[in-house]
Amino acid sequence: MTVRKLLTIAFVCLAACGYYRQAAAQTSPVRGVMLSNGSLQLLWANNKGQWQLQSISVKDGKKWRTFPHCSGEYTLLYSKEKPGNTPLTLYDKQGKAINFPEPQYKYVTGVWEEALRPVPMNTAGEAIQFYPSAMKGGITGPFIFAAENEKAVITAAWELDKQSPGDIKVHMKLQARQDGYYSLATPTLATIPENMLAWGGIPGYFQSDAIAHDLIKAYAYMQGIPDKPVIVRERTAATLSPFINTKQGFTLAVIPEPGTGRDPWVQNTNTQLDWLLGLSLMNRQAALTPTAYHPVLGEKGSYLRSGDTLSFNFRYTLRYGGWYEVYKHAVNDIYHFHDGLTLKQTKRSLTNRILAMHRYVVDDKTSMWHTENYKGKEIGAQAYLGGVYGSDKDAMKNADYGAMWMLATVTGDSILRQTRLPYARNFKLQQQEDSAGFFYGAAAGQYYLYKSKRFSEEWGPYVEPIAITYYMMLDMGNMLLFNPGDTAVKHALQIAADRLLSWMGKNGQWAVAYDQGTGRQMFTEVEDLRPTFYGLLVAYKILGDPKYLAAAKRGADWYIQNATDKGHFLGVCGDTRFAPDFATGQSAQALLDLYALTKADKYLQAAIRTAELYTTSIYTHPIPNNTAKTVNGTPRQDWEISQAGLSFEHGGIMGSANKRGPILLASHAGMFVRLFTLTGDSLFLDMARAGALGRDAFVDTATGVASYYWDVMNKGAGPYPHHAWWQIGWITDYLLSEMELRSHGEIVFPRGFIAPKVGPHQTYGFAPGNIYGTTANLLLKEGLLQTDNPYLDYYCAINTTQHKLFLLLLNDDDDPQQGTIQVNYAGVMDHQTLQPLRMYNISANGERRQLENSATLHVQLPSYGLNVIEIDYQ
Repeated sequence: MTVRKLLTIAFVCLAACGYYRQAAAQTSPVRGVMLSNGSLQLLWANNKGQWQLQSISVKDGKKWRTFPHCSGEYTLLYSKEKPGNTPLTLYDKQGKAINFPEPQYKYVTGVWEEALRPVPMNTAGEAIQFYPSAMKGGITGPFIFAAENEKAVITAAWELDKQSPGDIKVHMKLQARQDGYYSLATPTLATIPENMLAWGGIPGYFQSDAIAHDLIKAYAYMQGIPDKPVIVRERTAATLSPFINTKQGFTLAVIPEPGTGRDPWVQNTNTQLDWLLGLSLMNRQAALTPTAYHPVLGEKGSYLRSGDTLSFNFRYTLRYGGWYEVYKHAVNDIYHFHDGLTLKQTKRSLTNRILAMHRYVVDDKTSMWHTENYKGKEIGAQAYLGGVYGSDKDAMKNADYGAMWMLATVTGDSILRQTRLPYARNFKLQQQEDSAGFFYGAAAGQYYLYKSKRFSEEWGPYVEPIAITYYMMLDMGNMLLFNPGDTAVKHALQIAADRLLSWMGKNGQWAVAYDQGTGRQMFTEVEDLRPTFYGLLVAYKILGDPKYLAAAKRGADWYIQNATDKGHFLGVCGDTRFAPDFATGQSAQALLDLYALTKADKYLQAAIRTAELYTTSIYTHPIPNNTAKTVNGTPRQDWEISQAGLSFEHGGIMGSANKRGPILLASHAGMFVRLFTLTGDSLFLDMARAGALGRDAFVDTATGVASYYWDVMNKGAGPYPHHAWWQIGWITDYLLSEMELRSHGEIVFPRGFIAPKVGPHQTYGFAPGNIYGTTANLLLKEGLLQTDNPYLDYYCAINTTQHKLFLLLLNDDDDPQQGTIQVNYAGVMDHQTLQPLRMYNISANGERRQLENSATLHVQLPSYGLNVIEIDYQ
């Protein structure tokens, strides 16, 4: 008989004899206690007056597995005075102070300095480590452990969660004995030796299979787990749950109780910068173990006078299995992410926003469109008022060429066709470096500066290989999908592809950037862990030369091995020195497209793993609710301005989310719907809908354009008028992906290439799709369709050969919806009014039912339902 079985029998007998009651009364010493259910067993033993964890066992099917290196040690941080703010100075191997980030990176120098202060570096205050000296409890209640020292009295009540058998709930209380600053750490349940680390992460910060001994790579670029016990803020922790997966197959996570972390908007004030909860993958002694701290030393709530109290509630999750399921447990079961969808309401459909933005982008004044003469060509773009290297408030940029050509096609708009596309095309051709030499065929820069009459990169005089992919090959590729006979653009695409190919290393890797003056490689301290390879996939699909596909596969193979497999990524925003960003999500779609082309399963599996990692860039806290708040004088409910469901521009230590919060550009939404179709993983679908729906509080009423950053709430496009094109692009991608999902693949429109820079959304409208067996071209016109229900989104499609018009209707709410649809038959085709002959209702499962001919239709759709109206006309 095993020791565990003997101990279990002994404790059962002791409990039956009332031994726990005696222990509670402290009339007799207790040598050991066990918490046990069908999933977990935790055994504490009294070792010379100290209660230490002796063993932890986890159920795996019918087998119990021992989780090694258990501890049970507690840590209290204390400081009599408020901790200082002097940042740590970093030195290189030669002992020289490291100048990072360089002074020109003004958006990140402040947050990096903050991250090196004593509290986040976990060197502040006095660390008091101890084991409890007393225990009481038994039979039906929790075990309550207690300890006291000259600073405080601390109790911790431990119990197994009845709803989640793999969870241990802990309620800690502290009563101060001295005035000062206090911070409670979650006890060290167990430590993980470095050689047993399989994967560790704090969503939004770290994700890796190894500890990195380069603090800048690990801490700033999230490439590896820092080798110091750093404490990070909840403001860019997308999910409040540090976790570690071991090579033995266990995953241990700490999940603070909802409400412990900061609320980013309290009553009428932006409180994004409050720091109430600290997260770490190490304890104070730098041993690997998921750890949380509350309150944070020196921050709000941490100062106590003698006799004051504080509490900290959290849980451990311990499972035999991978990290992703434990992470989803925190998201779905503890932070109830899905439930947030039930609160969402809207007064404006997404389709309505597209139509409003259509009006916006054809208005020269509101869209800040203007043209300039460059080298004898009239080029056109929108003003860009953000920061650009060398600009004098004269930068111009076009954002999403796929969306531009798509909207012109599906609307038939003559203003777009005549006054936008020709000049945007000229802009794109002139944007390419045409001088012979090392940079021939590359992008001369993202932006045109009309005062100095030159193209410029965002944050310095350098050229990035991924800029060729973005601003040459993706834009030109999407243009050629609509106009395949444009020989000038096709030639430009070819020389761009050959330049990108020539810069590719033998192993499939690219440099991050080259100095524009010397051709010298720059940023050599990091690798190009971005979807640069995707440009060669575009080249193959447009030009057909197999050398491009072979190179795209080689680049993708290198990326999978060095980025996806390690959890190491690099961003594409020069102003934040390439802090990891939405390019990670873009990489998932790039791999999906490569899988669709090659049918090689390794690309599908890598795409799914990359997308799973990208879900950790989506906020899942705080839990949305109906609390009344005020935003710039406007009454709002909490859910209306919730961060839950929104993604980072870039997170971690250096990203914009630190100060500005997430962004409203949900480029990932369509891809996440497609990933749900592929995997059945509901987190993808919930995150797509949470980001896309019910965001009226951030949308400008007049233009339909959402603000970019969360912190400005509703200020429209602001200094980024070109963002309207990205929004038109991602909303269309999302709506059509939902139609494909809800029709079980019976409504499918061909997708083009990814939009540059901001995420994985793709373009449509260059080729007909299929609607329940009938081919049709996308159609969206102002006034064609009117509906009295803002929860009903729609797109239209038409087959002019068979004389069929389709109304594709979505219910984008969790409740059934009904409404009246008014069809304007004079608004379908120019100079012609259609005459309906027959009308059919097609349900999501393809069932057809003939309707009475009418311009007014009453429709009923189930929760997140689909309805198609087919109209035969003459």
